[in-house]
Amino acid sequence: MFKSCYTQDFFVKQLKLLTQNLKHDTMNKKSTQKDKVGKMAERKKTKRGKYNWLLNTFIVLLFIVGLVLIFNKPIRNMLIATNSNKYQLHNVSQEKIEKNKKADVSFDFAAVKSVDFQSVLTNQFNSQPLPVIGGIAIPELNINLPIFKGVGNTSLLYGAGTMKADEVMGEGNYSLAGHNMTGFTSDLSILFTPLEKAKAGMTIYVTDKDNIYQYKIDKIDVVTPEHVEVINDSPGKKEITLVTCADAEATHRIIVHGTFVDKTSYDKATDTMKNAFETKYNQIKNF
Repeated sequence: MFKSCYTQDFFVKQLKLLTQNLKHDTMNKKSTQKDKVGKMAERKKTKRGKYNWLLNTFIVLLFIVGLVLIFNKPIRNMLIATNSNKYQLHNVSQEKIEKNKKADVSFDFAAVKSVDFQSVLTNQFNSQPLPVIGGIAIPELNINLPIFKGVGNTSLLYGAGTMKADEVMGEGNYSLAGHNMTGFTSDLSILFTPLEKAKAGMTIYVTDKDNIYQYKIDKIDVVTPEHVEVINDSPGKKEITLVTCADAEATHRIIVHGTFVDKTSYDKATDTMKNAFETKYNQIKNF
């Protein structure tokens, strides 16, 4: 009898132990499965996060590229206007002008490139001193630009350039070149673009901050690029010649010719002369 009870108790205990083990194993399996599910969910969450980050980055970059494509011309014009103002006469000393007259520059007009967004932006980040040797103002056209020595591509982005190595203000045929932005933008106020509206009788001032030289426009022509004789000196004459493109394809040139009128000491400039060289370009209107 005792043996039978002992056996029965033994089996009951074993059965309970087995049941507990089964429960424990089941719980362990469930826990393991939960861990696996949790890790899988975490991996999916991480992947989803990376995907969302890449997608958002792509959208932002696409948005920026879109803005650049839409506003590249206004941005370009704003940078041109900003730098034109930067190199105007009031920011350059007479001593600096005299030093810049000795600068080694290019007079190869055939090497001049058209204005584009990339060139303006590149030169903005690779800022360098430019050889300002004076200024030109045409009050009736709201032109007030720095004059640079030579026709370097960077210089012509921001002002007018001398076309001959030996030319002197108030002597011979003082010749200047500048870009015309017609066909690229609705803003017609920058660089030499306003020369399209030049008329006989308008006054041109050029100065080296020593003297102000006054000319009067007497002729406007449109010629093909091979007519380089327009900048040649004429014996016994004091003239000025302004050259710019007449069209976006640069197949023709606008030639504005003027004759010498008078020379005034810079210190004795009239209010009209002073005001002409104080005109600034409005960058904001390019937007």
